[in-house]
Amino acid sequence: MIKIILVDDHPLFREGIASRLNMHEGIDVVAEAENGKQLLEKLERCTPDVVMMDISMPEINGMDALEIVKEKFPGVRVIMLSMHDDKEYIVSVIRSGAEGYLLKDISGEEMIAAIHKVHSGGKYFSGEVAEILVQENTADKGDILTTREQLILRLISHGNNDKSIASQLDISARTVETHKRNIKQKLLIDTTSGLVRYAIEHRLDQ
Repeated sequence: MIKIILVDDHPLFREGIASRLNMHEGIDVVAEAENGKQLLEKLERCTPDVVMMDISMPEINGMDALEIVKEKFPGVRVIMLSMHDDKEYIVSVIRSGAEGYLLKDISGEEMIAAIHKVHSGGKYFSGEVAEILVQENTADKGDILTTREQLILRLISHGNNDKSIASQLDISARTVETHKRNIKQKLLIDTTSGLVRYAIEHRLDQ
């Protein structure tokens, strides 16, 4: 059972989302909060798997609450649910550690898929958000990945495993793993297959 805390200052919206999620077997909305302050109080008493939270709220807003949650409750995964599709909002939220960012006009099915993906350790961004992040990442690829990281990404896209890459670059496999982890964090990609696809799409495999 995936335990959820919903945080939004609009009761009708919050109740509608809770009702929709509770209809789905395997998801349980264990608490609701109107703002970040209430969320932090509830987290002292119960620990959910996922927090779904709005950005614009009174008392403590979603951005500030996100940073506190990540500092005090690092095991809790956070999905931001917002009307804001502004690039600055999105990039700031992702850099603060959110595992997901959904726009409020998404379908119930996509919301449920996002919860399962984030709960299983992945990240999820609704379509429009993902496009904005790709634009941000490709605006200046040289500033995103170092020369060494681009080389390792190219080797990954050619089918090399960590041991092979380490041998070709005369570094340890552990160093390769560290580079891969940094690449994934910078590109907001969770899997090796995703790295390969990114490299091909952005011609970094050549």
